[in-house]
Amino acid sequence: MRTDELITALSMNVEPVNRRLVDRNVGLALAFGAVVAIGITFIVLGVRTDLATPRAVIFLFLKLAFATGTVGAAAVYLARLARPAGERRVSPGLAALPFVAILLLAGISLGQAPSSHWDKMVMGDDWLECLISIPVIAVVPFAVVIWAVRKAAPTNLVRAGAFSGLVAGGVSAIGYALHCTDDSLPFVALWYGGTIVLCTLAGAILGPRLLRW
Repeated sequence: MRTDELITALSMNVEPVNRRLVDRNVGLALAFGAVVAIGITFIVLGVRTDLATPRAVIFLFLKLAFATGTVGAAAVYLARLARPAGERRVSPGLAALPFVAILLLAGISLGQAPSSHWDKMVMGDDWLECLISIPVIAVVPFAVVIWAVRKAAPTNLVRAGAFSGLVAGGVSAIGYALHCTDDSLPFVALWYGGTIVLCTLAGAILGPRLLRW
């Protein structure tokens, strides 16, 4: 078979690519991961019991705003990174905005409080539980997101893995926020933000192995 005949044969009966398939797979993975994260929180950790108080509701809203903002911004880039050569359309600036916002709010909160309260505001009562729980809860969301990204054949595996970890960490933080009773913006900035960053670094390390195709 000559080259032109081969090209003609390969070009016959080519089905159009569904450009929404990647977005749909990533969206479904995020939805499933969120259900798992919230389910683990309900079953294993339990939901905080003071949600009838205005203070608890306000701080839960702030935690969820930070976590969902992180997931939303990162998911936009993750859908791009999942596509071949999609890294050319990614700038991490938007994904960093939730972290910048929570750090600014944490700084303002510390500035308005006596220095004798700073240690309690930063460390809280359950910093170790937060440090362990968010990465552990993130395991299943990370696995599901990696599955969705792998199906789309990304080319920058480190960056795609990092954003997969970032999204999984944010989804995990959404679930953990329903349990956490440490209501302090410095605590959220350090322990929520720090553990999500750890999930991001883990994703960057594991990405080249898990996303190789």
